[in-house]
Amino acid sequence: MLDLVVVEPRQKATHAVIWLHGLGADGHDFEAIVPELNLPVDANVRFIFPHAPVQAVTINMGMEMRAWYDIKRIDDIKRDVDCKGIEDSLNALDEIIKSQLSDGIATENMIIAGFSQGGAIAALAGLTMPYSFAGIVLLSTYLPDWDYFKTKLNNANQQTPFFIGHGSHDPVVPFAAGQMLKAKLEELGIKHKFHDYPMEHSVCMPEIHDISHFIQSCYGLINDTAR
Repeated sequence: MLDLVVVEPRQKATHAVIWLHGLGADGHDFEAIVPELNLPVDANVRFIFPHAPVQAVTINMGMEMRAWYDIKRIDDIKRDVDCKGIEDSLNALDEIIKSQLSDGIATENMIIAGFSQGGAIAALAGLTMPYSFAGIVLLSTYLPDWDYFKTKLNNANQQTPFFIGHGSHDPVVPFAAGQMLKAKLEELGIKHKFHDYPMEHSVCMPEIHDISHFIQSCYGLINDTAR
């Protein structure tokens, strides 16, 4: 299984957020966001931040870095990606999910989150995995090679809320890519909320506040029927 950064709650965890980092980062990248979410102390949420494996990335001149899959070419909002690498990362995520199941946390109490490349894996987890999750959080990301992965579509999360957050000035994953992701979820009839922020390829405090609200809503900590 992948190496993990794990932030435990004060009491035994009953819920889990599995959060995947972006290209070239690692599991520590979003570790500091946990206290910023300001969740209730009795929420009992375990945060799991996996380290992606180190591999060569074609668009970065073949340099080795932590990556969920290889990106071979970027043409505006389109990306030529390694589908086998994506499937390997989904399998690695599946191992983490099963480890949480063995620890007594149901998938209905798990949220899958990801930023950029990690968000692409989170999106496909919500759309192709056979588990029903509490929620899916997609930050500054896109839906890779849908012509291929739509053949693996699973309806387990048809009623699961999706959170999409994207910077309106993002030069790495263009805003239009986030809008295309939103359009695909609409086409599939999946519940979602799209949030745009005046930022580049990053995360901002208003977005963190909105993510906190979403997590608490998914876990029934606040009453938000619209989610």
